[in-house]
Amino acid sequence: MNRMISVGSGVGMLLLAGTASAAYQGMSADLHAQSAYGDTYRIYVDLDAGARLDAVFGSADNPLHLGGAALYQNAFGGNMSTNINPLLYGAFPSLIHDSWVTIGLADSDGGNVVAQQGVDFSAFGDEVTTSNGSWYVTPDDAQGAENGGRVLIAQLTLSGGGSDSDLYGSLNFQGKDADGNTWSANDQWLPAPGALALLGLAGIAGRRRRRA
Repeated sequence: MNRMISVGSGVGMLLLAGTASAAYQGMSADLHAQSAYGDTYRIYVDLDAGARLDAVFGSADNPLHLGGAALYQNAFGGNMSTNINPLLYGAFPSLIHDSWVTIGLADSDGGNVVAQQGVDFSAFGDEVTTSNGSWYVTPDDAQGAENGGRVLIAQLTLSGGGSDSDLYGSLNFQGKDADGNTWSANDQWLPAPGALALLGLAGIAGRRRRRA
């Protein structure tokens, strides 16, 4: 499975709003699984070798939105990867398809310390939002380091029968490059390339902004 969809690099990168830095190379998404619960996508931040991601955030100037059509939420899961207990997979295999956000790790194993402050999960049946909050790790936490050139930031399962074009987001990132210098990338959009081609930049902007 694991079909990759480029959502923040190549041609799409030319259409992204906001600012970015050299360590940041965009976003990408893998079709991680297909099941009765919908198509499950994993969203990544793509980074230069040796770089790391410390925070995914929203501010008053650059609010954060991340979501999709009718996201699957499992009763035994939670909003963040720290709420996903892999010991429950055997008894509740549907938990594997839960929707959550993270930095680097997909469940509570591995010393997962991702935390959040000020993030609104109340509408996580469709999206996560914040205009004054983030999910984050500290610069000393190993899970923020790039692994194969990217860092996992979310898993989203589209239970409503949608496709990758139903994923959307406007996100802001901060981390360190290989030399320990702070980098940031603001107002980075997450449309699928097909949506860009069909709707154009103005249509995408209108659709995303109306969700604010």
